[in-house]
Amino acid sequence: MSFAYERKINYYETDKMGVVHHSNYIRFLEETRCEWLESLGMPFQDFEKQGITIPVLGVNISYKKHVTFADTIIIKPFIKEYTGVRMTVGYDVTDKETGAVVITGETKHCFTNNELKPINLKKVNKEFSDKFENLLEK
Repeated sequence: MSFAYERKINYYETDKMGVVHHSNYIRFLEETRCEWLESLGMPFQDFEKQGITIPVLGVNISYKKHVTFADTIIIKPFIKEYTGVRMTVGYDVTDKETGAVVITGETKHCFTNNELKPINLKKVNKEFSDKFENLLEK
């Protein structure tokens, strides 16, 4: 299933140079991940109701082109790695108007219980685990 998150840049997200401040891209990826999981029938609320958290372990972004106020970006997430305990989500971000690559990035996650102890999603929620397995880029 192909998913694309469209986001228009707000003025307050720009810096003194008039471009999106680099820290905002991390928020954009988080917004995308939440919307994506919901579109897959796995909203964050369902994980939380089951006592499952998905903390971010790391973020890696390569900045290719700046965007400015009122630009619209398209963010396409995909699963790069999934083991049941850990997951890496990749992101391709492009400028809607030009198609130019804005950033490429990834976020690394693990699955934990409410006490932040690692869990294996394959054993805790096979349905969600199977969905991640099926999305894994091969």
